[in-house]
Amino acid sequence: MTVVLDGGLATELEARGHDLSDALWSARLLADDPDAIVEAHRAFFRAGARVATTASYQASFAGFAEIGLDTGEAERLLRLSVELAREAAERQGDLVAASIGPYGATLADGSEYRGHYGLSVGELVAFHRPRAVVLAEAEPDLLACETVPDVDEAEAMLLAVEGLGVPAWLSYTVEGESTRGGQPLAEAFALARDNDQVVAVGVNCCDPHDVAQAARIAREVSGKPVIAYPNSGQRWDARTRRWSGPSRFTPARDWLPDGIDYVGGCCRVRPGDIAALAAAVTAQRP
Repeated sequence: MTVVLDGGLATELEARGHDLSDALWSARLLADDPDAIVEAHRAFFRAGARVATTASYQASFAGFAEIGLDTGEAERLLRLSVELAREAAERQGDLVAASIGPYGATLADGSEYRGHYGLSVGELVAFHRPRAVVLAEAEPDLLACETVPDVDEAEAMLLAVEGLGVPAWLSYTVEGESTRGGQPLAEAFALARDNDQVVAVGVNCCDPHDVAQAARIAREVSGKPVIAYPNSGQRWDARTRRWSGPSRFTPARDWLPDGIDYVGGCCRVRPGDIAALAAAVTAQRP
């Protein structure tokens, strides 16, 4: 049975009037307005989502330090991201996925859509491991290694979550049949094939029209359940910090493949879109 994920948490927070223009993005509200995060999560649950992804995507110890928060407070806010998502859940069986975004997300310059930061796998593991440990200690149901732009960072993220006792999904941001870093998707998805901690592989924050082919490759190469949560199909301009173009998030018509295991939305996808997606998923069930 297909599980419906939530949509763009930051998009929903912005739509509700919150300014997320600084480098911490939605993670800033963990300190400034945690109740707003709970209400945004609830909006997606009420729309039919069964999984809430935490407001930790762009959170980092360095980012929190820039607004004057020490390591202990940063750890508290990372744990709080899981607690807020759990608070928002209203039905038995609703799940919480702790978001672990890529290194490039913390740079707030669009680097997650390019990858190849000039860092070694070891350096990336050293960046990701401390926050992965804190998030895992908060006991989410899943770790969401998401918006991964290239194979090197995927390898680092899987090493960073290894042994933490929490299942994880691995989700690349892609363009066509390649990662944003330019590697073939077959190579990228193969990385998770023999990793028992990884419970799903797939794509997110990509054009909806890239989902069907990527899902097919993910299933064939990894042999694992497939996850897909594209953005609206609009384009992000890191210089102006704006999205442009029309939305193409039309799951009932042209991008939702049969047999996908986890499906939702990413940036620019709101609760109304998730409600339509949930209806499309229901219509596909026997």
